[in-house]
Amino acid sequence: MYLSLNRCRPVVAFGDSTTAPRENLVTYADLLRAELPAHGVDVSVINAGVRGNTSEDGRLRFAADVLAHRPSVVIIQFGINDAAVDVWKDPPSTRSRVPLVWFVGNLATFIEQLRQQDATPLLMTPNPLHWTRELLALYGKPPYRPNDADGFNPILQEYAEAVRVLAARTATPIIDIFALFQRLSLPELLLDGIHPNAYGHRLVADQLLSFLT
Repeated sequence: MYLSLNRCRPVVAFGDSTTAPRENLVTYADLLRAELPAHGVDVSVINAGVRGNTSEDGRLRFAADVLAHRPSVVIIQFGINDAAVDVWKDPPSTRSRVPLVWFVGNLATFIEQLRQQDATPLLMTPNPLHWTRELLALYGKPPYRPNDADGFNPILQEYAEAVRVLAARTATPIIDIFALFQRLSLPELLLDGIHPNAYGHRLVADQLLSFLT
């Protein structure tokens, strides 16, 4: 077991729609809830993911949705919504929804407040994205690169790298989902170019189980 778990305190999965419950999909939090007991780790798992959230949204609900549970371990995964540049708007946006420095500051605040409560933060980088016809119609213009198979990820890559740097600076455990997914075939891992499918969540759960058991 890499992380110290208190069986009287839950594991909380905290993030955006890549974490949140989704109809007809078994998420990584569901898999942890079902499989941790078989590994001798009998703890509750709370899914505190909310669709559409940025780290700014997460900061506003952190006390009620995370700290109030007195967690033992908190899995933190934001970035996709933070990094997004809404070029589909009229007029088009020219900057990410949450500036990179704010994003890093929010994650650092989560880490600090969890440690003050004797809880263990576990960072995850966001998963990379893959172009679909629908996403090209919305986002297929600069600063994105619609003619590049990886052209939906350059900005998100900066946010993923910022998570890695923050993890190193604060000595926080990290699972690099961005790198893991990039080594594999993205279309086989994502439902819609953004959200992990059942196989994607299985991969995330397996990474987490290696930390928690």
